[in-house]
Amino acid sequence: MRIALYQPDIAANAGTIIRLGACMNVAVDIIEPCGFPFGDAAFKRAGLDYIAKASVMRHSSWHAFRQSVPGRLILASTKASVPYSEYVYAADDTLIFGRESAGVPDEVMNASDARVAIPMATAMRSLNVAVACGMILGEALRQTMTMPLMKDKS
Repeated sequence: MRIALYQPDIAANAGTIIRLGACMNVAVDIIEPCGFPFGDAAFKRAGLDYIAKASVMRHSSWHAFRQSVPGRLILASTKASVPYSEYVYAADDTLIFGRESAGVPDEVMNASDARVAIPMATAMRSLNVAVACGMILGEALRQTMTMPLMKDKS
């Protein structure tokens, strides 16, 4: 399982998702260009010391990403008709999340093997991308039984 962020706009969201990836043992792909300097203070603040523990790969473009990441591409989209909880995930899927300001272009949408959505209350547009990522990743890890094991904290 992987998470891919397509040209993320908000440093704090990217940092939070990288922290999520580190905690769930899931690699994170950043498809550039980003809307912020990669070492931005908000990015570091959101990621804390987890950024150093995360598996992050930066790609210079969509084309470079496609050349290096195998498996199915599952796009999170408010335009999808399949609820994320009803989709059947595979352990080698890559979950793609678009730009906070604009989503993804048609090229990315058309390259996706599937599109999933999070059902929401009427008249609500979208969730924060980091929240959406956490929800969808949690379901994908649950289904594929690849969730990290609980550690005894006693």
